[in-house]
Amino acid sequence: MKTLYRAEVTAKGGRSGHVKSSDGIIDMKVALPEGLGGNGGSTNPEQLFAAGYAACFQSALLVAAGRQHVHLDPESTVTAHVDLNQVDDGAYSLGVTLDVDLKGFDKDKGRQIVEEAHRICPYSVGTRGNVDVKLNVH
Repeated sequence: MKTLYRAEVTAKGGRSGHVKSSDGIIDMKVALPEGLGGNGGSTNPEQLFAAGYAACFQSALLVAAGRQHVHLDPESTVTAHVDLNQVDDGAYSLGVTLDVDLKGFDKDKGRQIVEEAHRICPYSVGTRGNVDVKLNVH
């Protein structure tokens, strides 16, 4: 395996703290969501994960479409829904639903492209077998 890029982000204070990337581009407070008893008003780990997954999956879609010699409509979107779940033993887990809106494709062709993107996306590869990921193609 060849490392192409390494991101570095440091967290301080957990879910009610601060995150900062080594290059300073990310430099923000994080907060427990209101739905979990927090004050809200700042991002949280699940939102950051959803943003990363959605952006990465969109890029994987571009690669998958290119491999099939088709072009994605620039208006196509990926919306990532990340659920924080509590397991019976008190541990926590994540669940993900990706809503993929491929403008201009029939459902079968769109499904092929989405499945290929799911096969090659680093987030999908990293979560495979650990996180339940559902794919919805629109």
